[in-house]
Amino acid sequence: VKKNTVSATTASADDTPVYKVKAWRKAGKPLQDVIDSYKEVGADLNVLPFCSQFIPMDVINFPKHKSICYHPSLLPKHRGVSAISWTLISGDKEAGFSVFWADDGLDTGPILLQKSCSVESNDTVDTLYNKFLYPEGILSMAEAVDKVSKGTAPRIPQIEKGASYEPSLGKKELQMVNLLQPALDIHNFIRGLDSAPGAWTLVNNQEVKLFGSSLWSESEPQGQTVEIGENTGKGIIHDKGLLLIGSDGKMVNIQRIQVEGKMIQASNYGKAEKSRESLQLTEEEKSIVSALNQIWTGILNIEINKQTDFFSTGAGSMDIVRLVEEIREKLGIQMQNEDLFMASLFQEFADAVVLKSRGGSKKDLTYNRISLNANNMDINFPNQLFINGQFVDSEHGKALADLMDEHKEELATIESIDSGAVYTLALKTHVGMSIETWRYFAGWCDKIHGTTIPINHARPNRNLTFTKKEPIGVCGLITPWNYPLMMLSWKMAPCLAAGNTVVMKPAQVSPLTALKFAELTLKAGIPPGVVNILPGTGSETGNAIAHHPDVRKLGFTGSTSVGQVIMKSCADSNLKKVSLELGGKSPLIIFDDCDLERAVRMGMSGVFFNKGENCIAAGRLFVESSIHDVFVKRVIEETKKMVIGDPLNRSTSHGPQNHKAHFDKLLEYISLGVKEGAKLEYGGKRIDRPGFFLEPTIFTNVEDHMYIAQEESFGPIMVISKFTSGDIDAVLKRANNTEFGLASGVFTRDINRALYVAEKIDAGTVFVNTYNKTDVAAPFGGFKQSGFGKDLGMEALHEYLKTKCVTLEY
Repeated sequence: VKKNTVSATTASADDTPVYKVKAWRKAGKPLQDVIDSYKEVGADLNVLPFCSQFIPMDVINFPKHKSICYHPSLLPKHRGVSAISWTLISGDKEAGFSVFWADDGLDTGPILLQKSCSVESNDTVDTLYNKFLYPEGILSMAEAVDKVSKGTAPRIPQIEKGASYEPSLGKKELQMVNLLQPALDIHNFIRGLDSAPGAWTLVNNQEVKLFGSSLWSESEPQGQTVEIGENTGKGIIHDKGLLLIGSDGKMVNIQRIQVEGKMIQASNYGKAEKSRESLQLTEEEKSIVSALNQIWTGILNIEINKQTDFFSTGAGSMDIVRLVEEIREKLGIQMQNEDLFMASLFQEFADAVVLKSRGGSKKDLTYNRISLNANNMDINFPNQLFINGQFVDSEHGKALADLMDEHKEELATIESIDSGAVYTLALKTHVGMSIETWRYFAGWCDKIHGTTIPINHARPNRNLTFTKKEPIGVCGLITPWNYPLMMLSWKMAPCLAAGNTVVMKPAQVSPLTALKFAELTLKAGIPPGVVNILPGTGSETGNAIAHHPDVRKLGFTGSTSVGQVIMKSCADSNLKKVSLELGGKSPLIIFDDCDLERAVRMGMSGVFFNKGENCIAAGRLFVESSIHDVFVKRVIEETKKMVIGDPLNRSTSHGPQNHKAHFDKLLEYISLGVKEGAKLEYGGKRIDRPGFFLEPTIFTNVEDHMYIAQEESFGPIMVISKFTSGDIDAVLKRANNTEFGLASGVFTRDINRALYVAEKIDAGTVFVNTYNKTDVAAPFGGFKQSGFGKDLGMEALHEYLKTKCVTLEY
């Protein structure tokens, strides 16, 4: 008996007969020609990697050592062909596989060996196969064969206690999601059929398969309402997917759906599909497509054409794993399961493989590397500056460390470690919006243009005048510590899209994701010198950028006081163009006709989002007197529910403040509020645990003259003032009585009142019945001492362009 099982390819090369058998039986009877071919091999042991059909006993018992079979469950639990699906559907915390002495197909034979693994909350059939069942299964089958060869293979009878046999999920009616059950059960069912055959339901009376399920822990987002099931309920299409609502009121988010055989992002449901451009292939790429055709043919056992759909052929999870592995082994190209989900037609998938191959090999990055394990990940980071495409030592030998990796989960981990942001928020906002920003401004690169202007002609001649938009040249960027990666992206993306080069200084206390980004620029092929990252202090590095004569534009986000110094430095050096996004004391006005629960939820988010370290945080809440007391009561009740702790813990909603100096200022701010007579309703103390953890704090009875009514805290401190019912102009006057004008908000059901506030409020952004809703396409920036210039949207491009006017006469 050979120690390892031999693949069909290797066996064929070794002159061992290879047979591809679609079925052993017909009408319940063994096919004799198949049996005869099998016996001709003369095997000592029959190794069945996984059987989805009954095998005749003549086949099982013929070899000298009979037959052993792999089954993807911990027998006797979940017997049957859909074992791993039922493991997930049942909500089991443990999964695994069994190698057993084969019987006639009922999965009841004696156990040879078993191995198990834990099941994570969002595991699917695919992820369990990829991380454990497939790689460990191969090793364990070899181990089992070795034991048989040595005569040490046990035969442990299966017990009937705890045994279960579930039906195959191959029938369509069994794949339909029951939406009249709790969200967790819905989630378990969907992931139990992901990626094959796929759970389905009706969306607006259209059959849709559901993939990429996860429990939704955030508040209900805004989006498009759709009908789910047969009058079962409503769903929400939003920017992160499709939300389904369970019978317990909790929600499940779906990332991908399959509509009419086409896999799309769930967030794109109902949107027009973008046309695909056909690729022009080189001879080498044509050979890749040809080899890929052979791989598909070998797996699916059918003739492949451009429109062959991988999943419509009945392919399952193991077929996906096999496809990815064979492409890696035979073509040297690393694809992911996700690539197949999003391009299941052969032509589309072939294009994806070719595009992945065009990525090419990148040169190895050489830098002083430090390693750290955090958030169950191994993360590497350099301790050098990034200049002209290389990591180099500073002249003084000083440098700031960074944690680097290529995946967004690791980026979010770095951001959490670097800034104290809660990991889930870092993943969604810090990293998620950064990615969206780069995609948005990538679309602007070839759409920047000037205009043609009609002017008075110099008669009898004629004139033509047009403008050109040109890059400024070298731009300096200085970013803050509260959103390290996102602030880099908001400024650098339009800067590069406009054709400039950049020298960027991240905040001294959180420089890590900036250098991570520097590594990614090399892998993306951005030429050396286009992006330069210089960690350091503001007084040294920041000042050098502001004064450098070759820098013609400076974009800064930070405090108003530092912004004033920056502006003076830019003027004194070479009259640099400047854009400043500075401090804020954003008013949020809540009228008594509002949706109170929404106002409570959004008001808390407006203050406590990102631990209050948020430039547009609702610095002062004006609540109409008739609802003031009940609003305060509800806010305190909900604030008490906030989970404060380790930002890498998925259940945490509030992490530590960024650094000690800032933490101390917050404690001083709270103390001053109490001394001036404001009422401390809740919080205000340091939490008794390591780190700079501050209780979310709520003040009421705040008068206009108080320090906390006028100055920004930049922390989780809610400042509530009461205003007289019906006196809209008076509250607007109080809201505008500040030197800041970054953002503002209003909650009311009266659209006329909302528009009146939006018109009269003196702020660069106005939120109506929402808060913190920024978008990459919408301009962002303040008035007064909150600065000038815009980040995001088309207007951000103009911050990094200069206009040249050309007039000719003819």
